[in-house]
Amino acid sequence: MENFTKIKEKIYRGGFTALAFSSLVFLAGIILLLLKESLPLFRHVRFSDFIFGRAWYPTASVPEWGIFPLIMASFWVTLGALFICVPLGVGSALYIHEIASAQQRVFLKPLIEILASIPSVVYGFFGMVVAAPFLQKAFGLPTGLCALTASIILGIMAIPTVCSLAEDALSCVPDSFREASYAVGANRWQTLMRVVLPAAGSGVSTAIILGMSRAIGETMTVLMVAGGAAIVPRSFLQPVRPMTSTIAAEMGEAVMGSLHYNALFSIGLVLFVITLVFNMIAEMVCKRFRLKLGIDR
Repeated sequence: MENFTKIKEKIYRGGFTALAFSSLVFLAGIILLLLKESLPLFRHVRFSDFIFGRAWYPTASVPEWGIFPLIMASFWVTLGALFICVPLGVGSALYIHEIASAQQRVFLKPLIEILASIPSVVYGFFGMVVAAPFLQKAFGLPTGLCALTASIILGIMAIPTVCSLAEDALSCVPDSFREASYAVGANRWQTLMRVVLPAAGSGVSTAIILGMSRAIGETMTVLMVAGGAAIVPRSFLQPVRPMTSTIAAEMGEAVMGSLHYNALFSIGLVLFVITLVFNMIAEMVCKRFRLKLGIDR
């Protein structure tokens, strides 16, 4: 009987180990596919020209393959989204975990997390029908489909990610920190801003970084509301074309095996590297947070 139990444990361990390493296999497959389809482009285009070129005209008689406008567009809409999701997400987490009553917490947290379950195309429709016309009238713009509209919608989409992870970080702060702050005469606001939030700083930073990854990797929403102009933006009121929307808009038109096709995979590779770097930074910050509170082994 004891031998049979050991055999079962080995089977379970082997099965779960295989499942854990399967994600690495899928990741390696994605990387190899991106490299396989991207590298042929760089036989004809220098990497520096591809990254820093200021013109993206893949279907012109003399094609131009510069993705700098696409990179800057992704940067602008992600930066704008952070200005929205960080104060709202972190503020919501602080209120839900530190201030709200139990009844309010039961109501508010599911309500915020419902935002994460709404399909991105619905956000896109909201941006096109409501946000874009409003901004067009408010600022007197030729079109409301611009970087500001995309930033607002992406910021709303990233709020559940930032709020949920920031609240998890706040929940790991020991109650003794709060009690010690109150004991020396600090009020609730001073305790939140000078004790609780700094103690959860690494976890909150992780929430912000992952919210940034959520924004920079979004496709359908920016395709619908960003405007689609492949130019280097100089303000949030200009139409832009982020990397994700470029891939989604042009992949169906690119001839398989052509330079255009390879260039779109190269954009995907750049986007993959950027997102991977963000997630690695988030993991490092999260590990630092766990070590700081003594909950990592």
